[in-house]
Amino acid sequence: MTTNTAPISTTRLDGRTALVTGSTSGIGAAIAATLATAGAHVVVSGRDRARGLEVTARIRDGGGQAEFLAVDLSGSYTEIRHFAAEATALLGGRIDILVNNAGIYPATATADLTDQDLDAMLAVNIRAPHVLAASILPAMAGAGGGIVVNIGSWMASVGNPFAALYTATKAAMEQLTRSWAAEFGPRGVRVNTVSPGVTLTPGNESARAVLDVMTATTPAGVVVQPEDIAHGVLFLASDTSRMIHGSILAVDGGISSIRPA
Repeated sequence: MTTNTAPISTTRLDGRTALVTGSTSGIGAAIAATLATAGAHVVVSGRDRARGLEVTARIRDGGGQAEFLAVDLSGSYTEIRHFAAEATALLGGRIDILVNNAGIYPATATADLTDQDLDAMLAVNIRAPHVLAASILPAMAGAGGGIVVNIGSWMASVGNPFAALYTATKAAMEQLTRSWAAEFGPRGVRVNTVSPGVTLTPGNESARAVLDVMTATTPAGVVVQPEDIAHGVLFLASDTSRMIHGSILAVDGGISSIRPA
């Protein structure tokens, strides 16, 4: 029997390239900055050009390498494939790390979800990651390997009386993670998911009091910060996690593992 005795490296990503979708603010921006700080050349992407350029400038000011690409992931299949090709070109012809972070979250009851929001959620949360994977992962495998980190949600593992379709899209991402790990893992591509808990971002700052109540009885007792998610992504993107395939890493303060007292 042979065993893998190669030394495990640190979480440095020097010389590697990364595409992070939905990275103009919040969790995505923290992921892009953290990967860049670890040495990766990062493409920041999203719909808001001004915010994207701000994130890119902060990364560069901190000594990192970053580019910005504007994209609307609810666009056509052709547009998404063109985006993948553009990102690949910006990163010197290869993408080593793909982080599927972009997602939209209309927090409504089932009967109140509009047809437009339903279509957009399916397009951004499921269709776009699938098209990007189909566009990028074969090249990763052909180059000898790569990393995919999908961003899920603690809400995918429990029943919720609101946002039913959103939670279903995140459950779908978890299944895509397992299936892509089975499909591409033997070809050198590791695929995993980070599942955030109740996370404080610029988009939900106004609901801070509600978030505090939601997390008060979790083991951590506080809301998750975007940087917590980013460090989970960095771990899965690095060689330190080389034997982790098809897993769901819960970075959620314990909310998905316990029942409130």
